Amino acid sequence: MTAQADRTTGEAGAAEAAGTADAAGAGRASRAPGTVRRRVLVGAAALLMLTGGATLAHGAADGTDGAPAPDGGGHAAHSTGSSTGTGDASGGGKASGASGTGEAGPVGGASRSGGFWMRADGVFSPPGSFVPSDALTYDTALVPAAARIEITQYADRTSHRVSTRLRGLVPNRAYGMHAHTSPCAADPASAGPHYQHRASATADPVNEVWLDFRTDRNGDGEAEARHDWGFRDGGARSVIVHDAQGGAGKRVACFTVPFSS
Repeated sequence: MTAQADRTTGEAGAAEAAGTADAAGAGRASRAPGTVRRRVLVGAAALLMLTGGATLAHGAADGTDGAPAPDGGGHAAHSTGSSTGTGDASGGGKASGASGTGEAGPVGGASRSGGFWMRADGVFSPPGSFVPSDALTYDTALVPAAARIEITQYADRTSHRVSTRLRGLVPNRAYGMHAHTSPCAADPASAGPHYQHRASATADPVNEVWLDFRTDRNGDGEAEARHDWGFRDGGARSVIVHDAQGGAGKRVACFTVPFSS
């Protein structure tokens, strides 16, 4: 009887020990590197979904790190053109915007040669929209909600260039655009007057930043302005889209831009 009881007690102890070992093994398995990596990847994916999928790029104005370099030399004050009809307001080396109607924040960098570049993009929406935007449309017939704009600024020791690309506007139509002195607001007049290199001087493409453009059949357009001078610190804060080319015209849209000096 005593031997049988000892055998029964031994078998129970062995079973209990095996159960304890299995539990410990399961605990170790839950902490295995593969499991940890999977948890990290799931967390990263969730964070990416929350941020809207926007990606940013940084580079230098001298062409390193994937950022386009400014053309050397020329000081042509104004040039315009139609887009290539690709239906994409992005260019080579630019940061990808957020998917859908999202916006990527401004990006930029400084070069070893003392230059810099800046790029900002926006999605137009009417003032007071549920989702706020730095790009405001005051006339959705000419600048529809969800139309896009990109502004790029390059500078080096001898030249300064501001360029724009837009998509989703009225096809085959001429628009005016200028750099202005103040940020956008619900009142189109809040953006202030044109930025001028020499204050109270001539209102023309030589003394101001004019980005007049004409859209193609897809409603996409682009323009570029070049000068041998740059913005004063805090002097230029936005661009205004006008319903006509030239020095004036109705203000139909505005984009607040963090121009650098």
